[in-house]
Amino acid sequence: MGFIKSLFTEKCPICHKELVSDKTNFLSNIVIKSCPENHFKKEFHPALETYIESKKIS
Repeated sequence: MGFIKSLFTEKCPICHKELVSDKTNFLSNIVIKSCPENHFKKEFHPALETYIESKKIS
């Protein structure tokens, strides 16, 4: 069962920790998931029907 769950969890490509959902405005419907260490951020925009991914550059 753990293997199947791991297929559906999104992880940071740098540190491999599970992405955490941030609270967003209810009316905007934008879903933002980010790495707990702030390496990576993934946003879903329903109006554009696309994901926007960004990595922290240090």
